[in-house]
Amino acid sequence: MTTYEEIQTYIKQKYGITVKTCWIAHVKELCGLNPKIAVNRQSLTRRKHPCPSNKIAIIKEAFKHFRMI
Repeated sequence: MTTYEEIQTYIKQKYGITVKTCWIAHVKELCGLNPKIAVNRQSLTRRKHPCPSNKIAIIKEAFKHFRMI
């Protein structure tokens, strides 16, 4: 299984941007994948830092690269 760090590194190298792990988890939920629940997450129904809409496609492309979707 691909780690969040591997996804972050891939996106940084390909696009030159840094993505937060919470954004990756949010997009995983949007794609129907089961993200790990962070120990410091305050609410299971609300996100403090949802993924910005302009980063969703980039993260999904990384998922495709790693054959997660």
